[in-house]
Amino acid sequence: MSFTSHMDIALTEARAAAQRGEVPVGAVLIAPDGKVVAQAGNRTREWADPTAHAEILVIRAACSALGSERLPGYALYVTLEPCAMCAAAIAAARVARLYFGASDPKSGGVLHGARVFSHSQSHHIPEVYDGIAADEAEGLLKSFFSARRAQ
Repeated sequence: MSFTSHMDIALTEARAAAQRGEVPVGAVLIAPDGKVVAQAGNRTREWADPTAHAEILVIRAACSALGSERLPGYALYVTLEPCAMCAAAIAAARVARLYFGASDPKSGGVLHGARVFSHSQSHHIPEVYDGIAADEAEGLLKSFFSARRAQ
């Protein structure tokens, strides 16, 4: 079985989020058959909702469409290392594989910070693959925050 990355879709969502003035993070959820189930970018500012992270939005959309709170066999691609909230949601939804781009030493919850999946309270641990299109994902974030600081 060959690996097909869907990070390009997540990056497109991240760029769209930046255009809306959101932190440029995008995510896409892939079904076991390889089909795109949901895709989204951050909408925390637009919706005045601190939980409207890209990962949460795609998990909610997929679970709603499937009529289930679990996503076994599904793969999540996200441009930035998920925060602790998103990592907990990934575990709760039983997402099988997590692919992310840029690491987040400040707010990450997978390889940094809370390291949610390493705790015994985490009922599920997905396979984790980091560094997928990391340079492009990191570049989007750096450009976004650099432009915000210049304002």
